[in-house]
Amino acid sequence: MLLPGSRTRVSGNVTRTLRVSVATVAAALAVTAALAGCGSDDKTSSTTTSAGTTTTSQDRAAAPAPTKEQLQALLTKFADPSVPAAEKTKLVVDGEKRTTLIDTMNKGLANYTVTFTVGEITADGADKATAKVAVASPHGTMPDVPMAFQYSGGEWKLSDAGACTILGMARAACQP
Repeated sequence: MLLPGSRTRVSGNVTRTLRVSVATVAAALAVTAALAGCGSDDKTSSTTTSAGTTTTSQDRAAAPAPTKEQLQALLTKFADPSVPAAEKTKLVVDGEKRTTLIDTMNKGLANYTVTFTVGEITADGADKATAKVAVASPHGTMPDVPMAFQYSGGEWKLSDAGACTILGMARAACQP
């Protein structure tokens, strides 16, 4: 940890050496992270998701931008207590791992109305997006809640993090 200059007595040469060392370490970490993210340059390489579907990098690049209406309909259906948990799992990337929590949310929302208003949508790469969402309940409105979405299986879905945001509001919080 670096302490304020008034409490640390270090010669000018040692301070410069320390700054150069920190900069060198930072640069090495950046290069390592960049190299770790590099993969095949083959634009048609494929990957298999946990659901067993195969997608290509070209498919991900072709993901249509989500509309406010699409995301709002998705959120409304996810929070609708009359929609069975098994059906809601299809609205979430890897949603089957959240079935029990979704069922808990359904029970908690049985006589409780929650509405969503999707605002600004920001693309986070070819297959991810974040939207600012106003969440309204009988207790008031929470504006600009960041909600994460992912394009998967040919449609926009809640990312696991996005689902966990809603589940947490419904007192069915996700565990790490």
